[in-house]
Formats: sequence, structure tokens, C-alpha cells
Amino acid sequence: MFRQPVSGAIRPLHALALGGALCAAFAMAPALAHEKAPAATVLQRNATPLDDYAARAMRTFDTPGVAIVVVEGDRIATHTYGVRTLGAAGKVGPHTLFPIGSNTKAFTAAALAILVDDGKLAWDDRVADHVAGFRMYDGFASQMTITDLLVHNSGLGKGQGDLMLFPSTDRTRAELTRSMRFLKPEHAFRASYDYDNVLYVVAGQLVQDVTGQTWEAMLRRRILEPLGMRDTQTDVDSPVTDQVGLHGKNSTPIRGVGPTAVLKTVLSGTTFSPAGGLRSSAADMGLWLRALLRDGVVDDRRRVFSADAAKALMTPHTVIDEPAPTGPLALAHPQFNAYALGLEVSEYRGHKVITHLGGVLGAYSVTMLIPEKKVAFAVMVNAEDAGTLFSLREHLLDTYLGLDSPDWIGAYKQFLDDSHAEAAAALKKREAETHPERGPSLAVDRYLGVYRDPWYGTATLSRDPKKPGELRIRFDRTPGLEGRLVHVQYDTFRTVWDMPDVENAYVTFALTPEGGIERMTMAPVSPTADFSWDYRDLLFTPAAKTR
Repeated sequence: MFRQPVSGAIRPLHALALGGALCAAFAMAPALAHEKAPAATVLQRNATPLDDYAARAMRTFDTPGVAIVVVEGDRIATHTYGVRTLGAAGKVGPHTLFPIGSNTKAFTAAALAILVDDGKLAWDDRVADHVAGFRMYDGFASQMTITDLLVHNSGLGKGQGDLMLFPSTDRTRAELTRSMRFLKPEHAFRASYDYDNVLYVVAGQLVQDVTGQTWEAMLRRRILEPLGMRDTQTDVDSPVTDQVGLHGKNSTPIRGVGPTAVLKTVLSGTTFSPAGGLRSSAADMGLWLRALLRDGVVDDRRRVFSADAAKALMTPHTVIDEPAPTGPLALAHPQFNAYALGLEVSEYRGHKVITHLGGVLGAYSVTMLIPEKKVAFAVMVNAEDAGTLFSLREHLLDTYLGLDSPDWIGAYKQFLDDSHAEAAAALKKREAETHPERGPSLAVDRYLGVYRDPWYGTATLSRDPKKPGELRIRFDRTPGLEGRLVHVQYDTFRTVWDMPDVENAYVTFALTPEGGIERMTMAPVSPTADFSWDYRDLLFTPAAKTR
């Protein structure tokens, strides 16, 4: 989703590579007196041209379209490849819109930094003093500061609460904010790192409560317009002519294996936007990255945020301790990695970098700053193709740091192939051990009713009108998320969602000693399901019976 994927967790989807034509556009900073013609860039001097490398990555991972922007000092260059949507003629260009997912989080953090610059907030202020109805599950975490809101140390588990947003919702940001008190944490407050999206939605509500204007309006007025980011949209739904289609491999139980297709189910709505709802172009992302490299400066007369704000955005707070992969990919694993405010402060082969990843259904992105070189870049792909994203990231890092570059494309291809094969074997083993002849314990009508989870809300089980004797399930706060329940074994069923491209789940009922239903729990069917399908965090209990 609008998640922060990591190399062991992003699941690639299949797409068709269509050429490697370069489209380069330069956006120069305001001219300085006696400015000389620019020399050849590091990228242009590299022995392996970016065009050739991108074409090979797209062929290897079958990626339809890629947009790259590179900032070298004041110079911005865009490089675009392939098509916007499979089956259509439109090519990716410098102004083509891509969803940037969790790379939105840095914009939300910058919006709060601007409010700190304005004197309307302080980083150590309690969130509860500014946001009506905000409270966490326990009293200690309810004292969290604005900094805590942004650094993934809340005690919530990875992706916990995402089903309040994902893939759509009828709840508002204010409603989600009030629901935070029902999310029972997995860890102690400030004890460890676990990535979340829901608290960035609260941050969007904080912007509105402090300024009286929506997150969208404040972002456009204070960041997008001053930087000249005219392409960027603050929602995922408004159609524009020059935008990508979203692609995935979803014809097998293991997402990321099989033929590519344009996804029919994608993220929708605006509630989640502060966590991951921006769509931007390569041209616009260059303007944003240049402002970050310049500590908020736009030109000789203007800045979007102060130098102190820039320092705050890039000051590490929460250590990220992820296991290193084995084999060739271990070289890219950071020796140090920590979350700052909407950005990560990390290390790559002995060099400090500032980075973030983003993903939505059907598209991935990465941003990267190399402070010592005064270089930044972003890579955006219109498919869930981790191999293309990461191999281009590593290639660009090695190019600008002057490092010998191994075969990243081959290494990521092998890693992902092995991961998919392992997942398929685990799924096959589980299915072989299933006993569909055992159960269910109760007659179908005994399962009917409304079930309530404290933080999500209600799900309704009803008879399937087209298949007598079978059940249907509907997530009542998620428009369109409903489908059949098919018996698996004992008192476990499996969803068959009407909505395509949605991860299916096991649904298990626990009975009381008297033979009634005590609770209903869920878990993803696929071992590769993204953490935003946080079925595991749900604990439904019977609320009322249908008539």
C-alpha cells in the first residue's frame, strides 16, 4: 500500500517492458551571475549508461514504465522509459503522474515543520493538546509528542490498523483519530520500531485542527505552490490525462507470479492521503528533492521551511533493526538505519544517505539523498516490481559514490525467484495438510450475524443468495470489500472476495463451551501478503444476530 516496503518484503508484480527511450528534461535553478555552461554530469560519464541499465532491468522484471529524476547540485534531469499503461500507446514522460505512496510522509512531516517555524507548534507538544479526540490504548502512549507521531515508536505492530484505510474506507480522518484508542499495542511505547500508517493520518488531522484548513490545502499553499510543483495531486482518485496505470501479477495465489495485468482494485479515497496519497511526476519530484538538498531554500529570496526544520526532518530518532539478507544483496544492507521525520537516515557501503520507500497497489517508488555529493534522485515504477526499483536504486548509488557495482539486476532476480518459490512451496504444503471433510461444527445459520472489532468496526455474515448453504462476509466500513466464505476445515473458512486483486484470508471461529460463537479471527492466505492486509490484528466478537 502506501507502506514503507523493504527489500525482503516488497512483492514484485509482472509487467511488460516497452522500450528504453530516454526523455530528458532539465529544470535549472535561477541563473547566477557569470554562470558557466555545465560540465558533463557524473551520470553521463558513467561507463554503463542509465538508458541501457534501465532497459535491462525493465526486460528482466517486465516493468511497463519507469520515471527517474536526478538532482546534481542545482541541475535537475528526468529520464523516462516505457508506457504509462499496458495496452495503450501513451509513453511515460517528465510530467506523468505516479503514486508515490509513503514518500508522501516526508511532505506531511515538512508541513508540521512549517507549523513549528510559524510558532503554532513545538515538536515536544503533546498531540492530545492539539487534536480533538486523540487518545491511545494506554495512558503513557496517550502522552505522545508530535515527534513521536512521526517516528514509528508508538508500540503499534507493523501496519496495525491499516484495514481502517485499505483499500478504501468510508471513515473520516477525525473518525480514525478517535479509533486509535482501541488499537491494542504489540510493544511498549518508545521501545522499538514498527512501521505504521495510521499515525500519519492523525498527523494530517493535526494540520487541520491547528490551521483550520485541510492537509491538502495547507500542503498546496505552503509546499507545492512555492516549489512550483504544478503536476502533483493530493489524492489518488482525480483523473488526469498524463497518469500511469497500475499493474500487478495477481493470477496465482502468490502475488508477483504470473502474467501482468492492469489492476482493477486500487487504493481510493482521501482519508489516507497524509500517509501515502500523493501522486507526483519526475519533474516535480526533482523540485522537492532539490529543496531538501538545499535545506528548504527555493531561491535567493524564498524558502519553504527553515534550516532548523530541515535539520529536524533529517535527525534520526528510532533505530530500525532489520535482518540482513544473505548472498550478494548483503552488500546493500545498511550497517546503520534509523527513522527521522518522514525520512530514514541510513548508510550505504560506508556513506550516509537519506531515503524512503513508498508503495501502493500497483506502483512503487524510492527517494534518495546523498548529502556528501549534493545529489538526490527518485525512481518511480508503475508496477509492483521491486527488482526494477531496487536495482536502479543501487546502480545510481554506486554511480554517484564511485563504487564498483555488482550485478544487482541478477541478484534481485534470484532473490525474488527464490522467495516466490519458497512461498509457493509453503502454500502447497499447507493445502496438502488440510482436511476439508472435517467440520464445520455448526449449521450455516449459526454463523450469521454482525461481528464487531474494537478498532475496525463491524463485519456482517449473511447467507449467500446464489449458493444455498454458503456464507458471505462484508466489511461494513470498507465499500466493496465483500465476498463468499468457502469452508476449508474444522471451523475455518476462506474468503473469495468479489473485489479483484485483494488478498484472501482465512476466517476462523472459536466456540464457547455451550457451542455458541465466542470470536472470529482472520489471517492472510498467502505467505507473501503485504502487512497492510492486517487481518491478524482483528478480533471480532458477535454483536447482534441478523433476522
